[in-house]
Amino acid sequence: MSHEGAGPHRTARARRRVNPLPAVVLAVFLAFFVLPALWLLLAATKTDSQLVHDNPLSFGSWHALRANWHALTAYQDNAVLLWLRNSALYSFLALVLTLCVAVPAGYGLAMTEFRGRHLMLIATLVVMLMPNATLVVPLFLEVNAFRLIGSMWSIILPYAFYPFGVYLTYIYFSTALPRELLDAARLDGCSEFGVFRRVALPLAAPVVALVGFFSFVANWTNYYLPYVMLPESHQFPVQVGLGTLLNDVPQFNPTVGSLAVQRPELALATLLAITPVLVVFLFSQRFLVAGMLAGATKN
Repeated sequence: MSHEGAGPHRTARARRRVNPLPAVVLAVFLAFFVLPALWLLLAATKTDSQLVHDNPLSFGSWHALRANWHALTAYQDNAVLLWLRNSALYSFLALVLTLCVAVPAGYGLAMTEFRGRHLMLIATLVVMLMPNATLVVPLFLEVNAFRLIGSMWSIILPYAFYPFGVYLTYIYFSTALPRELLDAARLDGCSEFGVFRRVALPLAAPVVALVGFFSFVANWTNYYLPYVMLPESHQFPVQVGLGTLLNDVPQFNPTVGSLAVQRPELALATLLAITPVLVVFLFSQRFLVAGMLAGATKN
């Protein structure tokens, strides 16, 4: 009887033992990621004095938010909205070129055997692993040789070269695409381009969406390349524009003149800069999950 009674008590004690690790991980995530984002969101609703003296996680007022918006849009005659438009133009044009180049390149590397194929794969991997900042100087020299410095093509063309997209589509086409479907299409008289366009490309829609999202985020958040390539303020994307705003905050640069920017206005500009990426992510997350799982199993 004592053994029979000990069973339920042992089970109850086991249930009461909770692994603290998930709670610790969530607490660390909250401290390092969620709280700074929440602070940034609330900072845009405050005056500069409230930002310094009030509770960091308190809401300011809608009046202060409107005032920050009017002050921000008045900076250099709506420069922030112009920078956002430039970022959208550069990112979307480069995205179109990226998809037109990276997806067929990945398909070609996966489906054909030719001399130098392994060397191209190694080169793609090496460039993919290199930090973007290390490529700015050679890209500048290359673009300068074509006399494109200061034009939007000095940004769009380097953005369109996306080795991670090539390698991602190569992995998908080489592991997850059924070769039997491609062979059947060839037997039905499809050309190689027809096989790619009518069979391979529709099946690769999730990984194409994944490449497109990563490419858009990389283009939108790139700072060093446009900073070097574009000399005029009206050509800046929003990331370089944020650097200009930061330089005009008196607390960070005491030599600022009449174009002083307050810290809540800088916080609002930062929120505007990240909103397009967040919107794209929310609308495409279903395709992103499918793309991340693509190639996980081999048919």
